[in-house]
Amino acid sequence: MGKRYLKHILFLTALFTIAYTSAPAQTKSAETVNQELSQSRKKIDSLDKLLINVLGSRQRVVREVGIYKKKNNVPPLQPARFKQVIDRAIAAGGKEGLSAEFVTELMNAIHKESLRIEGDSTLTH
Repeated sequence: MGKRYLKHILFLTALFTIAYTSAPAQTKSAETVNQELSQSRKKIDSLDKLLINVLGSRQRVVREVGIYKKKNNVPPLQPARFKQVIDRAIAAGGKEGLSAEFVTELMNAIHKESLRIEGDSTLTH
């Protein structure tokens, strides 16, 4: 074996080793991935349903508050109260690892819907 031949073998061996060790893991089929994620997705679906149920319950209370405010000529928007709600939500969200930005956006969306419900002209006394 000549030195040149040995260099080629070493070079090819190194190249193969680099290519083999840096190659991505074998890709799983979509079916396998879906099966493996199935349990977690079921948990997420269940939690999403729970979130919607809790939001529905919250909005039913908001409707009651809206009726009270209409009867007593209280404007739907109460900025000081909303600031308290946001501050509490940010603190609670932080304990759950949620960013203040996310919690603020979420609470703003909930508040927007609450104001819509409170201001709904179909509210009955």
